[in-house]
Amino acid sequence: MSVVVIPARYESSRLPGKPLAKIGGVPMVVRTAERCIKSEADRVIVVTDDMRVLDACKAVDGLEASMSDPAIPSGTDRVAKVAKFLEDDIVINVQGDEPFIDPGLINALIAELKADEGLNMVTACTPFEEGEDESNPNAVKVVFDSTGNALYFSRLPIPFDREGSGVQRYRHIGIYGFRKDFLLKFASMEPSRLENTEKLEQLRAMESGEKIRVLVTDYKPVSVDTAEDLKKAEEYLKRLGNG
Repeated sequence: MSVVVIPARYESSRLPGKPLAKIGGVPMVVRTAERCIKSEADRVIVVTDDMRVLDACKAVDGLEASMSDPAIPSGTDRVAKVAKFLEDDIVINVQGDEPFIDPGLINALIAELKADEGLNMVTACTPFEEGEDESNPNAVKVVFDSTGNALYFSRLPIPFDREGSGVQRYRHIGIYGFRKDFLLKFASMEPSRLENTEKLEQLRAMESGEKIRVLVTDYKPVSVDTAEDLKKAEEYLKRLGNG
């Protein structure tokens, strides 16, 4: 069995009340959840720290919602708190600020975990396109080996193109698939040295020796962290013909 868990913390320093920010008149967390419901996951659960978000989610058919402690430090920790009480073996962590998440990408993560019983963690990336700012530290880069397992994640443009001959870089997409037992173990680990340096929690898993499978996708995330991002999401929705 598989479940998508969407952490949706109400407070945001850059966009207060972010989960309920409306895109085309629909709260962002609801748009995200509705996309997830279209996937092959058996269940979709929003976990939040605010009753207003809970009430918005309760109005969506096929969507479950749960409250959690506002003091929980990260989205992954919030997902783990819920997963602890679930019987589902595969847990997909989809951020609540991904209103256009591709259901097919969720399916691909689920399929990868089902196909490889020795795999505990999987994520995704997409190629940088010409003109995109690869130096932006908010666009996390990933390099992976010939079998698709991550070698490193960084806010710097990796790999470094020493000869200047041109190199294809990949932008990490913040979606994760976990084997439930490993998710609970991961959430119990202390933050690692590289994690604290780069402020990337996936490095905690890598430093512990865990492999992370990275799937390459054409999906280009339209994440919303600021009021400017919200405007871009509205424009994107209009281009899709839904606004």
